Amino acid sequence: MSTLTRDALHSGEYLLNLGLPSESVWSQERLEKSLADTLYRRPAGEIWVFAYGSLMWNPLLEFEDCQPATLTGWHRSFCLRSIAGRGSTTRPGRMLALEPNGRTQGLALRLHEKVAAEELRVLWTREMAVGAYRPAWTKLVLRSGKPVHAIAFVADRTSNIYEADASAQTVAPIIAAASGSFGTNADYVHRLDFALAENALEDEYVCHVVSKLKEACAMPDGGAGVGQAVQEPRDAQQP
Repeated sequence: MSTLTRDALHSGEYLLNLGLPSESVWSQERLEKSLADTLYRRPAGEIWVFAYGSLMWNPLLEFEDCQPATLTGWHRSFCLRSIAGRGSTTRPGRMLALEPNGRTQGLALRLHEKVAAEELRVLWTREMAVGAYRPAWTKLVLRSGKPVHAIAFVADRTSNIYEADASAQTVAPIIAAASGSFGTNADYVHRLDFALAENALEDEYVCHVVSKLKEACAMPDGGAGVGQAVQEPRDAQQP
C-alpha cells in the first residue's frame, strides 16, 4: 500500500502509484493554467483553503493557521467514481466532493503569502490530477465568526466520473467493496468520521454513510456483490 506524501506529489510518484491511463491525467501545463485562472479570480485578502475530506487529516500543506469553519450553500457528497487510490477498475469506489445546497463544516487552512504559490501547486497536483473538481472561491465563516474567502474543490458535474446518485444507501456497499493503492475506501470514510469528531464538527450525511457502511460490511460478501452491481467501470477516475 502506498502513502500519500509531499515527496510523492513533487516527484510524480503519486500519479504513478495511482496507475491511471496517461490520457486521463492532466498535463502540467493544464494544471498551471487552472491554478493561474483561479488566482486571477482571487478576492482581496488572505489565501485560505477549505479542507473537508482527506485534507483535514493529511493536508500536506504548510499553513499559518487552521480553524474550524462552515461553508454554506454546499454539502459533502460521495459523487466521484474512483478506479485508483481507493478503488480499482473491477470494483470502483467513491470519493468525496462538494455539491450545491446545504452546509458543510470543515477546517480552514490559511497559507503564508510568501509560500502560497508553491503550496497551491502541491495542492493542484493532488486534487486536480484528472480534473474532476472545479476550484471555486467560496465564503467561509470561521468558528470565531470571522468571514473569509477560501478555495474549495467542488464537483464538476460534467466530468465522466461524476455519479448523480450519492445517497448513503447507494454509496455504502460500493465503498465497502472498494480498495486501491492508498488503502480501502471504507478506511477513507472512517478517517473522515474521526476527523470530524476530533474537531467537534458534524455532518449528518457522513453519519448516514458510516451507518450504512457498517451494515454493508456485515453482509456475507462484505457488500461486494451490491457494489459491483451498482457500478460499471469507466475510463477515468478521481483519487
